[in-house]
Amino acid sequence: MNLHWLMRAKRWAQRPPSWKRVKLVMAVVAICIAIAVFEHFFGWPDALNVNNNLRGRMPKF
Repeated sequence: MNLHWLMRAKRWAQRPPSWKRVKLVMAVVAICIAIAVFEHFFGWPDALNVNNNLRGRMPKF
């Protein structure tokens, strides 16, 4: 950790972010976690795969 990051931490401690910004960051993190959990349990849809019809063989150019 260099001096630049320590100064940023000092400024953040002296003037913390507003509650609007904290709520915004929490909402973004919650949305990302929800997407990750949905993808973990239900997987990626086959319709969104790029090479859906080329399973098991090499594409011909």
